[in-house]
Amino acid sequence: MSADWVAGSVRATGLLVRRLDAAKLREIATAGSLLAAQQRLAESSYRRRIRVGATLADTEHALGEETVWRLRVLAGWQPRAGVALIRVLAGAFEVADIAGLAAGMAGTPSVPPYQLGALTTAWSRVRDARSPGELRAALARTPWGDPGSDDVADIADGVAIGWAARVAGSVPDAGRWALALAALLTARRQLLQARPFPAPTAHRIARLLGPSVATASDPAAFRAALPRSARWVLTGIDSADSLWRAEFGWWRQLEQDGRELLREHRFDASSVVGTVALLTADAWRVRAALQVVATDGLALEDFDELVA
Repeated sequence: MSADWVAGSVRATGLLVRRLDAAKLREIATAGSLLAAQQRLAESSYRRRIRVGATLADTEHALGEETVWRLRVLAGWQPRAGVALIRVLAGAFEVADIAGLAAGMAGTPSVPPYQLGALTTAWSRVRDARSPGELRAALARTPWGDPGSDDVADIADGVAIGWAARVAGSVPDAGRWALALAALLTARRQLLQARPFPAPTAHRIARLLGPSVATASDPAAFRAALPRSARWVLTGIDSADSLWRAEFGWWRQLEQDGRELLREHRFDASSVVGTVALLTADAWRVRAALQVVATDGLALEDFDELVA
């Protein structure tokens, strides 16, 4: 324990009180319309990012922007080692930026990249790519590595697996989350989409999860092939169509583990990891509430299961 870790941990509590409680989340989920939900969000700690009348996609992006800002504030209070941890964890937002850049090359409407500032990994080295081929080549010269293909989906999945590998290798307190997330990403593509990974990504997955997952053809076999520390994420999942429930379970576990890390009051790297977990889980829960009110993709009872 050092004075720097203690100071950073204590100041982080000011960020955590901004999270929305279950009652507020349900109020958003049952608002009746996206507009009404945005009005409620505009009265919350997310208010400076929320634009009432915006699209669902823009509102979801605004939640990410606010979370990035909170992570940057958190990093400003940490010793150098804490900043390094947050940078690795915040790589999830750079993954989204890279995936968005690739999708824009295929004609999908572009969204502004997250302003990660000092938490960026390699965005400045890839953002000027003008084609999937250029993007792949640029990624190969960064910590994200070669995705093995210039297909848009291959690029997105490759950097996502790359992020999970970086977290697993450098943030011990987040290792089980990273392995479980890699398992989810792999299961979705392998069992639901039936699409093989390019060789570089497949090799990364084999190093992370073991070589046997590549031949698993159903959730039970896939779960059995996983490392013990990652099997929990597929508990109770008996079909590929139910993988979305596994994603819910991943977020629930992230929040529970984040709370536990903070409950231990160790005033070290674990408190930083726990804070990042709770801040990102909060934004995802708000996003889930918006999905309930604005789409047919998520039932209220499933949402209640998430926030319980």
